[in-house]
Amino acid sequence: MTPTLEPFPTDWRTALVLVPHPDDPEYGIGAAVAAWTAAGRTVRYALATRGERGIEGMAPEEAGPLREGEQRRSAAIVGVDDVEFWDFPDGSVRDTPALHDRIATAIAEAAPDVVVTIYSGDEWAPGEPNQTDHIEFAKAVAKAYDTLADPPRWLFENGSGATHGQPVDGHIEAAVASLAAHEVYLRVLDPDTPVIDQARTQVAQTTQPHPSFGGRPTVQFIQRRP
Repeated sequence: MTPTLEPFPTDWRTALVLVPHPDDPEYGIGAAVAAWTAAGRTVRYALATRGERGIEGMAPEEAGPLREGEQRRSAAIVGVDDVEFWDFPDGSVRDTPALHDRIATAIAEAAPDVVVTIYSGDEWAPGEPNQTDHIEFAKAVAKAYDTLADPPRWLFENGSGATHGQPVDGHIEAAVASLAAHEVYLRVLDPDTPVIDQARTQVAQTTQPHPSFGGRPTVQFIQRRP
């Protein structure tokens, strides 16, 4: 039986999306971000790394700037023009006091109503392990959130075991174009599949129709706080 989802909150104006790598928003929540910005809400991105070790066969000093550029173009497609990179080492993101401090500072400076981050669970699904960078980063976000004297109203993750959903009909093509903007990354990742087809397949997987919203395509979230 499909679990019932609550609607994602609507009484907010600003959101801060915190992720470890370029393409992390696009692989999960791009359609939701497009829906939010289309409704007049402000969304900002902050990324722990530049993804400099994410392109096989490309030196980090070349891949980092390339992936930063792809991320900025991608974000703009879904209405996000505020994208910050922190230069933690790609592939070695760990739940450390230094990361807690950087996250807490970013939240305090942005003063968002909502914080959204990546999934902290060990597996996306049975047999589909999560990346260590993702797990460590998401745990650090929760710890940093808990240190704040005046935290945002909500903290959500995007991943398995959802509690809330954001219908995204009308925003699928923007999400596809946003992910496809990571052109070099995707082309190297799967040389045999056109980039646009990779993007369309991934977005379809993360916007499955949900009965809680009348069978509309939906991005799913887990409420972690309060």
